[in-house]
Amino acid sequence: MIEILKNLINNLGYIWFIAFIISQSRSFKKIIQKDKFKNKDLFILSVIFGCFGILGTYVGTEVNGAIANTRIIGVMAGGILCGPFVGALAGIIAGAHRFVVGAVTITTIPCTIATIISGIVSGVLYKKSNNKNRWVYGLIGGVIMESLEMLLIIIMSKPFSDAIMIVKSIYIPMGFTNAIGIAVLILLIQNIFEEKEQIAAKQAQLALEIANKTLPYFREINEESFIKICQIIKDSIKADAVSITNKEYVLAHVGIGSDHHVKGSKIQTGATEKVINQGCILEMTSAKEINCSYENCPLKSAIVAPLKYGKEVIGTLKIYYDTEGDIPFRNRNLAIGLSQIISTQLEISKIEKLKNMANKAEIKALQAQINPHFLFNALNTIVSFIRIDPNKARELILNLSTYLRYNLEIGDEPVDIYKEIEQVKAYIDIEKARYKDKLNVIYDIDEEIDIKIPSLIIQPIVENSVKHGILKENKKGTIKISINEIDKESARVTIEDDGVGIDENIINKVYQGNMKENKIGISNVNNRLKCLYGKGLKIERLDKGTRTTFIIHQLKG
Repeated sequence: MIEILKNLINNLGYIWFIAFIISQSRSFKKIIQKDKFKNKDLFILSVIFGCFGILGTYVGTEVNGAIANTRIIGVMAGGILCGPFVGALAGIIAGAHRFVVGAVTITTIPCTIATIISGIVSGVLYKKSNNKNRWVYGLIGGVIMESLEMLLIIIMSKPFSDAIMIVKSIYIPMGFTNAIGIAVLILLIQNIFEEKEQIAAKQAQLALEIANKTLPYFREINEESFIKICQIIKDSIKADAVSITNKEYVLAHVGIGSDHHVKGSKIQTGATEKVINQGCILEMTSAKEINCSYENCPLKSAIVAPLKYGKEVIGTLKIYYDTEGDIPFRNRNLAIGLSQIISTQLEISKIEKLKNMANKAEIKALQAQINPHFLFNALNTIVSFIRIDPNKARELILNLSTYLRYNLEIGDEPVDIYKEIEQVKAYIDIEKARYKDKLNVIYDIDEEIDIKIPSLIIQPIVENSVKHGILKENKKGTIKISINEIDKESARVTIEDDGVGIDENIINKVYQGNMKENKIGISNVNNRLKCLYGKGLKIERLDKGTRTTFIIHQLKG
């Protein structure tokens, strides 16, 4: 038994070494790091993990007419990491090989059945596990499936005495090595997923930095603004060219190809027209795919993302490279994020130009929520955590992304109340990281509320409590946010702090709509509530602090 165990452990080394080599290849990483697998990806992964199973058979050790092997390592690792399809197909591939090609022994049929069942079970474990405990499920699953395999050998193999002898010889060595092998293989490949999260965090931070840099140029959109925006994006992501178009013309093009992709010229690539017509992001890996009408165009690969106003495509963001080849997923995701930021900024800019009426102050106030000072302070806070607490830094980047995305995506359509709450929590988490123990927040939110409300209706009041209530005198304090259901169509929102109480003069100015232009956040909310519901805020100065209450009703999306 000891000799069998040594051989199997030695075989594990081959599998882990090959798995390490494969896991470091760009092609494998490109597949495994995708947000969603295509059918082609699933088939390729199934073949890869199925081949690991075949390898486990080939490097196995002959014992009393049976093969002590590590076949289920690849099968179960594939299913637990990549889902039921990969697990089942890898199990069929490895099992079929054992049945058709492998040495025919009294254990052939039970081993084939056990291999296929292992693939199916691994798919179930995939659904029950998460990224943190997949290796544990692999460890336990390996022991269970080896036990099942031994049981099938006892039941199906003849003569019975030989079956018992085989099980006594290989059960413990195979159970141990396969369980450990599955767990380690999962951990090895899971590093790629963690690498993906790290890349995503870096890309999110980069997108936020770009948003911060380009923000001033969206305030007054003109021809020069688009050139500046393209230049900032190009320099930040190290692309060879960046272009912004409307549905017919090039608005700006910076980088290679600027001799014929000229501002004001007609769109020259078939790819751009396709994105405008279909509204989906498009990746091109060759000059042929880009299909530029200029014969010697130096643009060899590109990502083209739609810019939208609501649901309508109004143009494109194009990121070009001077070499042919696949676009890394990180660049694709960054292009999507940037196109969304530009789309919403353009939408806000268009609204500001078109709605020069009573709600002009409202639009300005909403845009003011995304101010460079807040972004600068938030990014500085994140930078301070990068060295001492990288996980906290990643968490804050995601919070800032949530906050920024929500602010950028505001429109006339009502939003689910939990979206509003998510944005409030993202803002609070950023401020708590910045001011540490000075800020305490209590949430009292009924769980079954299902109401659509106007966007940015709660966060400005919470921000007012933070800045002008708790932190005004640089003291500690608590904010309590309560959202309680009145009935299925309405709820009461209360924001209460124990900071510096609001001045009665300020309350009167809010009610009268006479706040100064740079302090209209809470007044804006009051006016919007009055327009929507006929009743605005109820603001009370307490013995210690301020309480702001209002009623919200269901809005139709």
